[in-house]
Amino acid sequence: MRDFTLKIYIQLISNFKNHNYKFQTIEKYLIEPSAKVLILRHDVDKRPVNSLVFAELENNLNVKSTYYFRLTKDSFNEEIIKKIVKLGHEIGYHYEDLALAKGDFEKAIYSFKKNLGILRKYYPVKTVCMHGSPLSAWNNIKLWEKYKLEEFGIIGEPYISSEFKEFFYLTDTGRKWNNNKFNFRDKINSGYNINICDSRDISGNLMKNKLPDKIIISTHPQRWDNNYFKWTQEFVYQNIKNIIKYFISSRKIDV
Repeated sequence: MRDFTLKIYIQLISNFKNHNYKFQTIEKYLIEPSAKVLILRHDVDKRPVNSLVFAELENNLNVKSTYYFRLTKDSFNEEIIKKIVKLGHEIGYHYEDLALAKGDFEKAIYSFKKNLGILRKYYPVKTVCMHGSPLSAWNNIKLWEKYKLEEFGIIGEPYISSEFKEFFYLTDTGRKWNNNKFNFRDKINSGYNINICDSRDISGNLMKNKLPDKIIISTHPQRWDNNYFKWTQEFVYQNIKNIIKYFISSRKIDV
């Protein structure tokens, strides 16, 4: 059975709803935290139309989630952002300014402020999330070693906000669940040691009550598709990308 299809995603959400998890956006959780909660976080790296499909599916299931957009031509789409906002989801900034500025902090923070302002034309952005930029030596999260999120009206960042340290974090980075071999920076060390190989493992552990009460599922919607051709295209592309990422990350120093 193929993983990373829309059918699988709908089933995952339905299973968590049946186990009485409350769905909250990252912004909503930081303001009114729930004891048993599933946060759906989506990084819109490319093919934003897939994110709109996700947003519509979630709306049909009466759940809300968080979408982080990059300010690149592959991610940013004004009309799609407007539609996702209209459906009641949260919009945030998927920033990569330090990597793009090649470590120039002043240039990076200027870019961050400018791009944040662009997104705030469509949604009052309160949370941001770094883009891993796996092919860059510069780690975008280190921007906050010099500056403060609060200076920009930001209330949270999933990788550094203490509220998320207690969550079990699941990510499809590398098109595999929590596969550290191809996951350079997309990590939250919460201390859980739950083996997840595919989406069926998530549902299986859920059915056996082996999952904790606080979970973040981070996805990249471009990887999920029912269309066999598009699904295969992404599968081949991601496998090639994984090899490149592994080769580069094993030979570089993170700064």
